[in-house]
Amino acid sequence: MLKFIVLILMLNFVLGCQTNKSTKVEKPPNLIIILTDDQGYGDVGFNGCTDIPTPNIDRIAENGVVFTNGYVSYGVCGPSRAGLITGRYQDRFGFGRNPLFAPNDPNQGLPLTEETLASALDKVGYQTMAIGKWHLGAHKSQRPLNRGFDEFFGFLTGGHKYFPENWTLDDISGVNSQFAAYNTKLLKNDSRINEKEYLTDALSREAVSFVERNTDSPFFLYLAYNAPHTPLQATEKYLERFTHIDNKKRKTYAAMVSSVDDGVGNLLDKLAELDIHENTIVFFLSDNGGPYKTNGSNNNPLREGKGSLYEGGVHVPFAVQWPKNIPQGKRYNQPVISLDIFATAAAYAGANPTNDLDGVNLVPFLTGEEKGIPHEQLFWRKYDAKEYATRKGDMKLLSLKDEQEELYNLDKDISEKNPLESKEDVQKLNDLYKDWLNQMKNPIFLGLMQNEEYNAAHPTRFTIEKY
Repeated sequence: MLKFIVLILMLNFVLGCQTNKSTKVEKPPNLIIILTDDQGYGDVGFNGCTDIPTPNIDRIAENGVVFTNGYVSYGVCGPSRAGLITGRYQDRFGFGRNPLFAPNDPNQGLPLTEETLASALDKVGYQTMAIGKWHLGAHKSQRPLNRGFDEFFGFLTGGHKYFPENWTLDDISGVNSQFAAYNTKLLKNDSRINEKEYLTDALSREAVSFVERNTDSPFFLYLAYNAPHTPLQATEKYLERFTHIDNKKRKTYAAMVSSVDDGVGNLLDKLAELDIHENTIVFFLSDNGGPYKTNGSNNNPLREGKGSLYEGGVHVPFAVQWPKNIPQGKRYNQPVISLDIFATAAAYAGANPTNDLDGVNLVPFLTGEEKGIPHEQLFWRKYDAKEYATRKGDMKLLSLKDEQEELYNLDKDISEKNPLESKEDVQKLNDLYKDWLNQMKNPIFLGLMQNEEYNAAHPTRFTIEKY
């Protein structure tokens, strides 16, 4: 009842107080974020993939805009997701490491000072659901239902096995190591369930169900697939589509991408069937670049992959559709970042974020109403490696191990093969980075790379009750 009252008040506000042309909409849009895990830049059709058809993911590109310079805020899962869900550089709140699975530790994940996109939209009457991979904290205070989501279906840790027969742990009281949590039964809200379907198919099914149940109110669906993250596991249904791929790793990876694509198709079809597709914003992106050596992904023409500050680590497949309000079949070439999703959604939902955002509303730039560029510069930091990168316009500076500096013109050299000599540009970009760094925090928790150190300091890490 409270959400209904809030929704009515919000609609009156949006319809009666159109103070900004860029936020004129008749009713608040639905929002869907489809996030894949470790998918390569070159592994979608809209970026030129030929051996893995992605016709349904490509529908988003055809119905909307491809961001040819679309970035995430970090090159691995956890920090990237923290940036996306808050609309802020994760270093602002000390999330500079990949979190450990530590259900006893309220500090091992997203700080409670940070408002999630779900919390912001929940306050203005949205129904919200998180599906799939969470990886923002396993302590009870950090779980999805305590971070703005009305519903949750998935798992808390950084990865999971895909076949139900592998889910041998009834709850996290059986977890005794970092990766043992991959074997837990799935969660539906706060309860463990006996799921029978292949994981990716189950996540897609629940996404469609959520949309069906919430057509009468605005909704936010955060569909965070763990595919095609390892372990590489696929059913024969999907494997048999790729007899043309001889490499076993690439073949299984392709099958996992194909299962995601089927799920995206089911979701888009349901939006059309319910006649709500025109006013539903659908973002598609990967959480970071593909780790091509371990999962067979392809980041071409970008250099390196997951974990790297080269383009292959942070430059990802990224597209959006909102048929009612943005162009179709457009390629937008200015740099954008996953942080922009929060700001874009909030602008049209009538939400007022609690914290200052680093992202911007992208729609005016896509429609041409705004003639400038979304970001003057973008930044990335790897605290433990003492590495960072700055992009301003077409110029990108990397400071790598042993303070080695490399400068590239990405418009002319997207593969970062030919470093440039320009002391003036290097100094300018370094100065920008230092100004940004002064606003950031060092990591507030030990991460995946400090697993043994954390265990030594927390001997009761896995002494937990059933959940």
